[in-house]
Amino acid sequence: MKKTYVTFLMIVLLVLSGCINTKSSVSEEEKANDGVANTNEAVEIEVLGMASSEDDLNIVRDQLEKNGFKVKLNIQPDYGSFTAQKDAGNYDIAHSSWTTVTGNPDYAVRALFKSEGANSIMSDEEVDRLIDQASTETPEEFATTYKELEQRLVFDQAYIAPLYNSFKAQGVNTEILKEETVRLAKSRAVAWETIDYQDTSKRDSTPLVTQQAIGTLTSLDPIKGNDGSINTLNTNMYVRLVNLTDDDVVTSDGSLSRNHVIADGNSEYFFLLRDDINFAKITDEKAEDTGERVGADDVIFSLQRASNAESVPDHRTYSLHEHIQDAELVTDLSVLDSTQQSGGEGTVREALEQGIDAKIGELVTDKNDANNQEGKYQVVKVTTSKPFPQVLNYLAHQSAGIVSKQQVENINTYDVASFDPTTDIPYGDQNTVTEGAQFDNHLYASGPYILKSKDDYEATFLKNPAYMPGTDNEANISTVIVKFIQDPDSALSALRNGEIHLFNGVPETKYDLVENDEKLYLQKNDSNAVIYLLFNTENREVSNSEDLRKAILYSINQDEIISFYQNNKKKAVSTVSPLVDTGNELVADPEKVREFLSKYHNR
Repeated sequence: MKKTYVTFLMIVLLVLSGCINTKSSVSEEEKANDGVANTNEAVEIEVLGMASSEDDLNIVRDQLEKNGFKVKLNIQPDYGSFTAQKDAGNYDIAHSSWTTVTGNPDYAVRALFKSEGANSIMSDEEVDRLIDQASTETPEEFATTYKELEQRLVFDQAYIAPLYNSFKAQGVNTEILKEETVRLAKSRAVAWETIDYQDTSKRDSTPLVTQQAIGTLTSLDPIKGNDGSINTLNTNMYVRLVNLTDDDVVTSDGSLSRNHVIADGNSEYFFLLRDDINFAKITDEKAEDTGERVGADDVIFSLQRASNAESVPDHRTYSLHEHIQDAELVTDLSVLDSTQQSGGEGTVREALEQGIDAKIGELVTDKNDANNQEGKYQVVKVTTSKPFPQVLNYLAHQSAGIVSKQQVENINTYDVASFDPTTDIPYGDQNTVTEGAQFDNHLYASGPYILKSKDDYEATFLKNPAYMPGTDNEANISTVIVKFIQDPDSALSALRNGEIHLFNGVPETKYDLVENDEKLYLQKNDSNAVIYLLFNTENREVSNSEDLRKAILYSINQDEIISFYQNNKKKAVSTVSPLVDTGNELVADPEKVREFLSKYHNR
């Protein structure tokens, strides 16, 4: 008993005198439990994101700190501030998101990861090669190529660290809206023209009120923006040659084309234009028919500028359309008769005449001479630089929206090479539609709605009176108000309080609040949205160290993230995960974290 007491006393004295385990005396098990902090100085990682993504940022911080990193969160209040911080390089990893709104895997990678891609901050020849190779392949072939691409992008070089694939959900106020008229497409942005009221007598007197998080608009020129600030807005302002169904199938329904067809060889694409859409403009705060028809000259102009990197300053969607070699008017009927459809199922003319009331009797040069009821049509042929069937998906994207050749040329009188944003006013500049000293709305809309005006809180859109009038595609509701509500909880509160009628983007953790509200209906669907961490590629330690990037990569535990979101997320490896089953999977691995951190410290 006495011996035990003495031993205990010695232990107490040793502790009080500061005698602790040295690094060499700590067991391997203890090292494992303590992560890397015992063996290396903690590396500080700056994580950039927006306040709307704070849950994700906190989870990432906790997972990194658990693996021995020291984390600094750089949380910005809005998209503009986030972009400014990102452009300034004030981050090691940036919380990023991408939705493949065209439904094809090439879009999921080209602008993001290809050298000189519109949204790319990296350059890797092997990544470039694999992206280009996959773009020429059929779905049966490209799964293997995209698997190789993911291997290079994520596991070999760790340019990104995936977090999850989101579901898509929106809350609908069914006391106000007919739920069956509200579309929730997998890829395409919300289409307003189909939406209708329970009480249809309110179409002209009651605005449809919806929301989006970002109030600073990149540009109302469709080729100059490809982000959450304008995707939905430009989708509803500009008609395209084709659309996507809710399940990502390319269709002519609701587009400028009555029919479209791929010619044999997969490099030529023909579009039979409809004649019942005019451009709209705003006059005295009202939407007015300009009297100018949307025709082949506008299509050719729009696609040529989309495929020309130098057509406008800050062209942000060139990488989506660079495969367009030419767009031209077809004036000889024999071309349609002598050209076979892809797959050898008949002539191009036979395909273009499917389901139309009047067969093609004449091809006209002047768009004003087109009269579909009399068989007088315009046909546009698009030629790609190589066989590239995915071009149709890109033509369904908002950046392929058809603008007025006449109006854009009237506004864009500046010299592109010497463009000065402080003095030159380009077509689509948001300042021209923002209430204030610079307000001068010059927009011409070819789609079902046109933006009348905006301020810091909301944007107001009016129905285009000359958009397919008398057809099923004519917009039902005369006015749409888009409120800028950044915080999802605030947006959900606005939906539940009746301040907005439609909330696209209900958080997964709040599904039950919508489902349990008698006046609301929750629409759910798979989506092509992937959330990931993007590594800084310049002037940071992570820019230069593949090992450091990999240590961060293997700290990410997707199971924990999915559990936090009540299993309303899915695993992802890259932005192609919702589109192609590559068989790849990221598994958190603390041992690999220690291994790569050790290599980093001992470099």
